[in-house]
Amino acid sequence: MSALSLVYLPLLCLGCAALGPSVAAERLLVMLGSPALAALTLAALGGYRALACACGATALAYAIDLIAGSPLTQLSLVGPNPAAGHRYYGIGNELEACLVVLILVGTGAALSSFAAPWARKSPQRGPAAFLVAAAVFTFVFAYGRYGADVGAAISLPLGAAVAAALLAGRRRLALLAFLLPVPVLALLAVADLLTGADAHLTKTVLDANSGGDVLAVLGHRLREAGESFGRPVLLAGLPIALAAAVLAWLRRDRLAAWTEAVPAIRAALLGALAATLVGTLANDSGALLLEVGGVYLLAFIGFAWAEGTDVARSDCVPRSK
Repeated sequence: MSALSLVYLPLLCLGCAALGPSVAAERLLVMLGSPALAALTLAALGGYRALACACGATALAYAIDLIAGSPLTQLSLVGPNPAAGHRYYGIGNELEACLVVLILVGTGAALSSFAAPWARKSPQRGPAAFLVAAAVFTFVFAYGRYGADVGAAISLPLGAAVAAALLAGRRRLALLAFLLPVPVLALLAVADLLTGADAHLTKTVLDANSGGDVLAVLGHRLREAGESFGRPVLLAGLPIALAAAVLAWLRRDRLAAWTEAVPAIRAALLGALAATLVGTLANDSGALLLEVGGVYLLAFIGFAWAEGTDVARSDCVPRSK
């Protein structure tokens, strides 16, 4: 239930933006509403169906609001922060970090539950589902007039391509997924230019006077990414993230066993891991993306462990004749 509560947390923040409660009331709604929704979803659906529903509801809610012009996202606690120099619309780094993971894991959960019969009819359907979901949400999150988040155009398609390749059993093809952000960024730039979206990518790269200006922008972003790891508010969580990463690597065989029966979930988690790591390197708030993405990944690994344990217990129960 903890994993689903974490999934519903951004959704409750969006709902509070619509209600406009007091600070104390908003805290109560978020703190109590997320576990309540998680419990109801688990009771009604259970297992990966509940996870797919929660991830889908949260991601779709933000996508719809972004298409409508971000009237609620800009007021949400996890929305853009103009005080820190961010724009007044679209999604910020916090939302990017969690939504990318939610979309990938939510797709894997759907393929392991609701859409399992559909996916079994053809081995190409599961990988295609990851790519289609990523294409739709990448456009909404990255397009200049909607989410305006260039980072999502890098991490989400890459993560989906890795998940699709692994689910198809093409491990070498997964390595080529790291080249995918280049054509995706090109398509995003064309869309922004043709529609006059005037996105951040257009202003900083396409409108640059020379190649030196582009290199200066890239250097500035890399410098900010490095500096993010020294911010006091993020520095405290880095040792925990590092320890969790080392432990996960040492226990990787056990983690693989938890998802052996659900290959779509295993592919989704590995794709989300790749997206988080690349997003950390490509974003000027790298430490933030690493920690937020890491928290969600740990929560989903715990969910997979709980599901695997339940399956193992049910297999051990003697069946009546």
